[in-house]
Amino acid sequence: MQSVDYTTLVAICYSLNNNYIPSRLEQVYQIDRYTISLCLRSLNYKRWLTVSWHPQGARICLGNPPPRGKDTFTFSEQLRHLINGYALIGVKIVTDWERVADFQFAKRPKEDPLYHLYVEIMGKYSNVILTSADNQIITVAKQITSDKSSLRTVETSQFYQLPPPLTGETPKLTESLEKWREKVSLIPGRIDKQLIKTYRGISPIIVQDLLHRSNILFDKSNQELTIEEWQILYKNWQTWLEVIEKKTFNFIQTQQGYSVLAEKYSNQDLHKILNTYYSQQIYQENFKQLKQQIQQKIKNILNKLIVKRDKYQDKLNDSDNCEMYSNKADLLMAHLHEWKLGMKEIILNDFITNEPIKINLAPDKNIIQNAQILYKQNQKLKRAKLALQPLLEEVKNEINYLQQIATILNQLNYQESEDLITLQEIKAELINQKYIEDSQYRGNNIVEESHPRKYQTPSGYEVLIGRNNRQNDILTFRTATDYDLWFHAQEISGSHVLLRLSAGDVPDHQDLQYTANLTAYYSQGRESDQVSVIYTKPNHVYKPKGAKPGMVIYTRETVIWGKPSAV
Repeated sequence: MQSVDYTTLVAICYSLNNNYIPSRLEQVYQIDRYTISLCLRSLNYKRWLTVSWHPQGARICLGNPPPRGKDTFTFSEQLRHLINGYALIGVKIVTDWERVADFQFAKRPKEDPLYHLYVEIMGKYSNVILTSADNQIITVAKQITSDKSSLRTVETSQFYQLPPPLTGETPKLTESLEKWREKVSLIPGRIDKQLIKTYRGISPIIVQDLLHRSNILFDKSNQELTIEEWQILYKNWQTWLEVIEKKTFNFIQTQQGYSVLAEKYSNQDLHKILNTYYSQQIYQENFKQLKQQIQQKIKNILNKLIVKRDKYQDKLNDSDNCEMYSNKADLLMAHLHEWKLGMKEIILNDFITNEPIKINLAPDKNIIQNAQILYKQNQKLKRAKLALQPLLEEVKNEINYLQQIATILNQLNYQESEDLITLQEIKAELINQKYIEDSQYRGNNIVEESHPRKYQTPSGYEVLIGRNNRQNDILTFRTATDYDLWFHAQEISGSHVLLRLSAGDVPDHQDLQYTANLTAYYSQGRESDQVSVIYTKPNHVYKPKGAKPGMVIYTRETVIWGKPSAV
């Protein structure tokens, strides 16, 4: 993930000072443990400013309004209590070539600041700190105690100190080509790495941009550069410093991320570029982590349930032999005269097959007592069978339910922010079903909802496909009408699929086949050549009492073969 470097931070602060100073802070909302949104109202605008200390995506940019859920974070509550309603009178970089911005708040514009909100954009060490006018720390997003750092602590009641300065030379426009070249080539090595090591404030993205403009390979040694290449690179170096000094930034979105040094004029908005880029990157990162966590949890639970199922099945198989004990007891009672004192076993012919059967006996008991033991064993196994059957059925239903979720997870890949919402809904469902414990879970804060996938058949009919069990239930029991057709993979887990029809519509075979192919594709049989798919009217689909989300039974179905590879 591309980091906000010094050049970008200068551009951000310049933009905010030009367009949003002074402005009134109307609201503070903390989106997550790394991000707050500040509602700024100026004479001309009302915008939400995103301030994040995320380890990979720390940033400052104008962004989207926060969700409407309840904010329960302590840091934002303290900010609201102290600076809500105050005027933002300036945004300054505290020290040249350091990524620390100072947001200054006063009671009214043109008055001295009463509070400083320091935003440190420093990768995993990023932080946001509120201090009083004399720089005493009041509250901090991330407390840094002496146990965590021996160089610098950040705790309430301390006086704020700047982070330790970066090593390296300070870039200067007045520096001559000879001195600049001498410093960069002092230690032999790759030119891109030597530029970063020699000077502070220059990021890998800036170096790549300068070398690209100079037509120099990134991995070329500083000892291999020609005089002409040094001159071209120095000229572009000077151009970069002039852009920072004169604030003539040109913003552009790139395939890898973004640039504030585009060669051609671009009318793109810096804040929009930053907000889009970091939102997508962080959504994608959160999606990846959450998916991995849920998949591992589901796998562990399934493994335990399968062991439990097999154990119940083995006991049930034993119970199926209960009549054998009754038969042996009957044989003993029919041959009382053949028993002798101290016998450990007896061989008798079976009533039906007339085959000899060996029956073990307790030598200290008579034949009637031995028969009673066998009758009791028969009754015990019968009772066990009655008790085990519902338990086994319950475990099988749980396994089917979790396999349904596992199938959804396997087929869910990040393409847009809605995929993360879908995944969060799955987590919320598992928490509600008691499969996951999460003390940080705030169910009331999930206000965004995902929507089903949409396709169109060759004849133009709409096809809706559930992304998770919440959507499956909504499609089947709330969205579906009497005219629609409901599809599902037969006897395997998969999404609920709805072919939307109006009164009098009769779908062609190609429409049914197209929908069946989609149903097969969004099922556990995606890798198969063909998948058996059923379709029926929605009013023939039922949810059994007490069934888990997404689990249904159906009747009056028609079978059609779906081809996942056709999707």
